Amino acid sequence: MKRRYVKVKEYEEMIFDMKVADKSNREIREYFGLSEKQLENLINRYNRRKDKIEAGIELREKGRPRKDNLITDNEKDYIIKRLKMENELLRDFIRLAGRR
Repeated sequence: MKRRYVKVKEYEEMIFDMKVADKSNREIREYFGLSEKQLENLINRYNRRKDKIEAGIELREKGRPRKDNLITDNEKDYIIKRLKMENELLRDFIRLAGRR
């Protein structure tokens, strides 16, 4: 029988509802047809994502940004500030090394 593809992320809520209902990992795996490692990775990914959100870290999509992706003013300011600091550090290093 062919299985319909469903993103695992859609199962997260149901899986954690089952965990709250005191279902074992084995019961959850058998219900969704997942391996032990798949369930373990799913739980770890969920916990890492939750920790980032609690720490105030903005979640971003994986991979290369799209060409039409617009950078916000805050991001531009941060990039400029970081580049200025790098430039200053390199200039100081060159002076200490006796290059100029």
